[in-house]
Amino acid sequence: MGGLAHFWEQGDAITRLVAALLLAMSVSAWVLIFWKGWMLRRVRQDLARAVPAFWAAPTLEAARVQLEAFDREGALRPLLAAATAAPSGQTLEARGRLESQLTRRLRDALHAVLAQLQFGQVLLASIGSTAPFIGLFGTVWGIYRALLGVSAAGSISIEKVSGPVGEALVMTAAGLAVAIPAVLAYNVFGKVVGACEAELEGFAHDLREMVAGAADES
Repeated sequence: MGGLAHFWEQGDAITRLVAALLLAMSVSAWVLIFWKGWMLRRVRQDLARAVPAFWAAPTLEAARVQLEAFDREGALRPLLAAATAAPSGQTLEARGRLESQLTRRLRDALHAVLAQLQFGQVLLASIGSTAPFIGLFGTVWGIYRALLGVSAAGSISIEKVSGPVGEALVMTAAGLAVAIPAVLAYNVFGKVVGACEAELEGFAHDLREMVAGAADES
């Protein structure tokens, strides 16, 4: 900690700006990781319980009640609302075939739900890809300032160079420390969102078949 404190005290505005930026990126990444991990875990639990309960219900109204009870993150209710909604007025949507209407409404609802599940992925990807370069820039700038200081002193020795250069290299390590968790979380969350997407698409397809089949029978 003494070396870091000394590096901070000896650093200029650019050095401190890079350090503050890395700190802000790290805090943002970890807050997003904990929140998104908690949210996706609830969504997986909701899908595992709500979908079987929905199809086990005797009526559509009872199935709707089951979704209200189990779908805590609202991943399934928009799909049911889209499947059971009836377009009103003299619109192009209302004039289309029932199957086309269902497909359009379910597709739009599915895209909205997936956008909710994918929230924060861009930020994690951006942090993971830029943090190492920001840390490297801090290191290069620190080494440049250290060499300027040694040159101004008029004498060069390994002791005078190794200390400032070693402190500057901390910025590269900090950049990697920020980027690695963000990249790992991005990959894990991407896989979880993909699994949720497959389940939601299956539920939307089954809803479409149910509503279209009921319309054909009536």
